[in-house]
Amino acid sequence: MDPKEDYIIKLIKPRADIFIEMEQYAKEHHVPIMQLTGIESLIHLLSLQKPNSLLELGTAIGYSSMRIASKLENVNIVTIERDKEKVVIANQFIERANLQNRIQVIEGDALEISDDLFQDTHFDAIFIDAAKGQYKKFFEKYAPFLKDGGVIYCDNLLLNGLSDLPMSEVPRRKRTMVRNQHQFTEWLIDHPDYDTSFLPVGDGMLISIKR
Repeated sequence: MDPKEDYIIKLIKPRADIFIEMEQYAKEHHVPIMQLTGIESLIHLLSLQKPNSLLELGTAIGYSSMRIASKLENVNIVTIERDKEKVVIANQFIERANLQNRIQVIEGDALEISDDLFQDTHFDAIFIDAAKGQYKKFFEKYAPFLKDGGVIYCDNLLLNGLSDLPMSEVPRRKRTMVRNQHQFTEWLIDHPDYDTSFLPVGDGMLISIKR
């Protein structure tokens, strides 16, 4: 952690005990959850947008959706997770926080789930935080379910520092993922139907407003 990041984290207000517990669980079990500066920034952006409905791709243990629902009392969240064990753990945390009436966890691969599941459904916001090399596929599959004027938030564009490295320095097993993320970022920045900006917060975030 660099001094600037350390200073910013010190300015973040204390979280509820259950979120501290989830952060510790994620650290001990190597579960990727949003960086503190990233989730805080996302929550503030959503507080400005004030969505009533949000679709999240990539539940993990439910940390992001619970943080969002705890702050935005009028939002209902549908979140998709393909790992069965994480689905169970997420639901346990969600129930402990009494958020089960506003957060629905769907088990399945977000790229394989039938579009019929969201027939006649349009979300105010979509949050993509799933398989890092598949963002363009996620975007293309779920963007039709976003309302006009809605916002798509994409996390992890910096890939924990890999995006900033020359490709020759990226581990071979991760080069395809990095290339895909680079191509996705450039594609989305130039997309005619969205106004997109990159925010260097957390692990890097793209904010795309549907025209």
